Amino acid sequence: MSSPTYDTLRAAIITAMKARDTATATALRTMDAAIQRAAMDASKEIDEALVMATFRKAVKNLSDARTEFEKGGRSDLVAANNAEIAILEKYLPKGLDAAKLEALVLEVIAATGATSKKDMGKVLGALKARPEAGLIDFGAASKLVQARLP
Repeated sequence: MSSPTYDTLRAAIITAMKARDTATATALRTMDAAIQRAAMDASKEIDEALVMATFRKAVKNLSDARTEFEKGGRSDLVAANNAEIAILEKYLPKGLDAAKLEALVLEVIAATGATSKKDMGKVLGALKARPEAGLIDFGAASKLVQARLP
């Protein structure tokens, strides 16, 4: 099984290297290595779900690091992180907007019959089983579920 996003990433690495765009080439090669490492760790082939999960994890880690750099007053590192995040986000699909996410959360709460915060795992599990799970920001979804359940 193959991943069109991974194939695009590999082609973009070659393009960036030919263009001598070291920042893009470095960011993309780092992602390539992270994807290959994730596939080896999971003992499975590279597929679209693995690629998207790895991209999301990398963007989240970079965002967390950016926050720490901002606290430390390191504007040079903040700028470098912003540039790398922008490069990687090109490969991620656009997520659901807030209104669609809230509607989806309400729909799943109703479908699962969740009545309290104890049912939160059931709701999030049902969200992960949805076809649009790849577009959901589960941090935001978790906060919405907590706000909706007594």
